[in-house]
Amino acid sequence: MTTPFAQRRRALRKQLDEADLCALVVTQPASWYYLTGFTGEAGALVVSAHSTALMTDSRFTEQGRREAPGVRVIQQARALSTSVGEFLRILAGRGRSKVGFPASHLTVAQLQAMKKAAGPRVRWTPAGGYVERLRGHKDPQELAVMRRAAALADKVMAKALRLLKPGIRELEIAAEIEYQMRLLGASGPAFETIVAFGDRSAFPHARPTDKPLKKNELVVLDMGAILAHYCSDITRTVVVGKASQKVRGWHKAVQEARTAAVAAVRAGATCGEVDAAARQVLAGHKLDRYFTHSTGHGLGIEVHEDPRVAKGQKQKLEPGNVITIEPGVYVPGVGGIRIEDDVAVHSGESEVLTRTPRDIIEI
Repeated sequence: MTTPFAQRRRALRKQLDEADLCALVVTQPASWYYLTGFTGEAGALVVSAHSTALMTDSRFTEQGRREAPGVRVIQQARALSTSVGEFLRILAGRGRSKVGFPASHLTVAQLQAMKKAAGPRVRWTPAGGYVERLRGHKDPQELAVMRRAAALADKVMAKALRLLKPGIRELEIAAEIEYQMRLLGASGPAFETIVAFGDRSAFPHARPTDKPLKKNELVVLDMGAILAHYCSDITRTVVVGKASQKVRGWHKAVQEARTAAVAAVRAGATCGEVDAAARQVLAGHKLDRYFTHSTGHGLGIEVHEDPRVAKGQKQKLEPGNVITIEPGVYVPGVGGIRIEDDVAVHSGESEVLTRTPRDIIEI
């Protein structure tokens, strides 16, 4: 029976043949998992026209054989880069010698070691994006897992909201969020959980501290879970106490921006158009200068992957893409508001995977 991993390798080989590449070196763990099922943390993958070889050290060779059927697992005898180069030298002796390497995932030293070991017959060319483009199109099985990951994040968000009360510290909430993720079946958080109280909520990526929660403060909770290798990502903003009219106005603007951006998500729309939909709403409320990051990003095996939903991006959304939509307003010294959902792109209407209510919450 053909596995999804084998189907992905076949699709990649088609791209390599069109680019006249005899092989592609893959050094990113998320990508070698996508192509083989191997979950080890050290190694390199070489995908060629007729075979796939995984080079790793003695800690992971048996694991590789179990997790990656149909893949040749080679225990490296030397440093990894040298072993990869030596393998490519043999491969190049059999025909075409143009090898693609991931320029954004290799150091200069690693590339130099590979080149030295491979010898003069191998011709090297930067070849980023091949696996990433494939990963951007989630198949039905991947989408099913991502729906479950989103539902898990919704459950954890509901539990976290019930814990918010004056006196509790940011670190306590973050610890409980990540504990609850694991209780519900996640292998861990997709990123360091963001919990920010009061004026710290104006920091888009605030790390939890021992700051205690005070009454009438804004709270931003941004969390994501890894379930069966796929990530979710959700943000909600609440007020512990009574929200001021100003805060209500900010929240209403962010909610409208989120709604407009989700409505713009469709196959064929550019990422820049989706970003512009959110910014136009915030500009109408004279809050666009407080929106300091992009509207969203791709989501999958990694929490940040293609496509990038940002100003001026020309890449078009395609069925199978899963992206976040996360407009925000961050007022220095006062606080911030962000609402984030995960959205799947289909040939028809887009699908919002995260379901936690988005109206302003006062606790």
